Amino acid sequence: MRKLLCILLVVSCFGATAQRKSKTTATTTQKKPLTHDVYDGWKEIPYKQLTNDGAYAGFLINPQEGDGKLVIYDFKSTSEDSVARASDVRLTWDNKYAVFKIKPPVKLVKDLRRQKKKKDELPKDSLGIYTLATAKLEKIPAVNSFKVPEKIGGWIAYQLDVVKESKADAKKDAKADSTKALVKPKKKVKKNSDDNGFTLVLRNTTSGKETQFGFVKDYLFGEYGHGLMFTSTGNDSTLAPGVYWYDLKEEKLTQLMTGKDKQKFKQLAISEDGLHAAFIADLDTTKALVRYPKLYHWKKGQPQAMLIADESAGLLVKDWTLSEHFTPEFSRDGSKLFFGAAPIPAVKDTTLLPEEIVNVEVWTGDDDYIYPQQNSRLESERKRSYLSVIDLATSKVTALADEDLPGIELGDEGNAPVALGESDVKYRKMTTWDISAYNDLYVVNVQDGSHKAIAEKVKGRASLSPKASYAFWFSLPDTAWFSYSIGNGKVENLSHKLAVSFADEEDDHPDYPSPYGYAGWTEGDKLLLVYDRFDIWALDPANQHDPVNLTKIGRQSKIEFRYVRLDPDERFIDSNKDMLLVAFDDNTKQSGYYKLSLKDNKLTKLVMGDYRYGRIEKARAADRVIFTRENFQEYPDVWASGMTFSSPRKITNANPQMKNYLWGSVDPVQWVSLDGVPLHGLLYKPENFDPKKKYPMMVYFYETYSDNRYNHYARRR
Repeated sequence: MRKLLCILLVVSCFGATAQRKSKTTATTTQKKPLTHDVYDGWKEIPYKQLTNDGAYAGFLINPQEGDGKLVIYDFKSTSEDSVARASDVRLTWDNKYAVFKIKPPVKLVKDLRRQKKKKDELPKDSLGIYTLATAKLEKIPAVNSFKVPEKIGGWIAYQLDVVKESKADAKKDAKADSTKALVKPKKKVKKNSDDNGFTLVLRNTTSGKETQFGFVKDYLFGEYGHGLMFTSTGNDSTLAPGVYWYDLKEEKLTQLMTGKDKQKFKQLAISEDGLHAAFIADLDTTKALVRYPKLYHWKKGQPQAMLIADESAGLLVKDWTLSEHFTPEFSRDGSKLFFGAAPIPAVKDTTLLPEEIVNVEVWTGDDDYIYPQQNSRLESERKRSYLSVIDLATSKVTALADEDLPGIELGDEGNAPVALGESDVKYRKMTTWDISAYNDLYVVNVQDGSHKAIAEKVKGRASLSPKASYAFWFSLPDTAWFSYSIGNGKVENLSHKLAVSFADEEDDHPDYPSPYGYAGWTEGDKLLLVYDRFDIWALDPANQHDPVNLTKIGRQSKIEFRYVRLDPDERFIDSNKDMLLVAFDDNTKQSGYYKLSLKDNKLTKLVMGDYRYGRIEKARAADRVIFTRENFQEYPDVWASGMTFSSPRKITNANPQMKNYLWGSVDPVQWVSLDGVPLHGLLYKPENFDPKKKYPMMVYFYETYSDNRYNHYARRR
């Protein structure tokens, strides 16, 4: 590891010393020292997002204590609007709306809690629907939750919460009911609750039409908005208990399954194309300790969902049942449905009296884990599921995982005929003294569940390439990248010819150093792009071509390059497009952005400066990005620019009050240690620092902290 860092921190600063100096300096007469009582008002920006067309940006600005706000920025007019107390923001796919919750005032809620008000007596969240083009805000009171389709506009679904009646209204209703009771007994009315469900409102934002469904427990939009799936405990008059599908195009409701009172339906799933749906049903209305969930599948056009898997009919491993803790998942092409299974759990003998129960916990040295680990893992082990798959064309069920092979990674988003299996079973005891886990790796045949060993006792994370042509991993003991060809069964060491290290060169922990990681794969699983400390390398997974240093200048210039993934849905790196790289200069501590062309390996600097750049996001259909930029004196506000970063524009001002307070500055310091090692440090000085004066000083030693020269440290309690 670099032996770089000693931090020198002047602590009189930013308070008393600077305050004394301000008395004699006219330029800072109005500035105040920082005190703890102002920290609560220091704001942060936890959320920022662009609309797909890049016309608007939304971001939350929240204080440490108190009510925050949502800010909507219009790039065309360079104007902004805000909504107080907004949270959980979603910008709709069609660039028309911002949808969010509006929280009640923090102070009001705290005051009511101090008055010992119950949860149902506290004010409820509202739903905000903000029309971006007109800046019109609609508020819907008492909303429990809301959802919008992920990749289509035009629809919003929200659940109404229950508002408790005031005591005066309750007395009035009781008096009216008592009068009615003289005529006819009042029938007990089913009420909205966590157990019964809540009213679900589905709004078509194009037509404004709203449709309500009663006592909805769970609901889910299809990714591309083909339909809305929901479960209901049933309304006696209009809606039977069960599972429903509402076709958004035809505006037609289909009951996928009719249930009974106290039957439960959960873990809803919809295929990407919207043609299939699945769910888990627990039809046992008793309080039996052992549950036997059932898996149902519905295909568009069928009148109702069909049972396709349960513990009977030999579909599962003997003495196993479906897992209610695993949400079914369709392959991307919709041909397969993956679900979880698990051994039937042992249960307590409820016929025993308390004095007949022997409360003894037994652990032996032959157990996989020591006793404290077993206790900490108890809940996760209780919910552990093992992957199985059903071929929807043939109804064939195949177990892919079991207790000996618990880990499965699907290939090509479930489309591939193979999966990657990982088993740590033989090595679990070793975690007692060797914290990094070992795994045996297998190729698993998704069609019949058979598996083939490809590597033993691998210490490092393994995965599949996007199209499942290769398994690959970084071996910590070898500090090398390996690949396994699914086609020919060969294992290749991809990086052994290179003199550079792909593991952390500065790591000094008593364990193998971690890898720098990888950027991704190019299309067709042709190249694996990996990082050394500075550069990005292209490795041929078949090992037929030598590795290529794509960035070339990184190690020589001591500039670290890392790939920025702008598309959240990206499965591979498009070699026909430029790659955006974030860069960090290890000498100057500057950072910025470069672009890399994979066609000719041309590297172009876009921007570098005395800043640290934060997470960047791009509009899906426009040449616009937003990012944060910071240094010690500049808060990480949001900036916007095109992909060239030539004319960045600051679009937030989260903490304008900073200019009213005494701050400070930071300077790099270099020296040579007594054993001849060059060291780097940071000297923090208060505003109005006088080099002729003596100040109290705190010396702080910590690793490579000088890398943080341009970090901003917001005030916190």
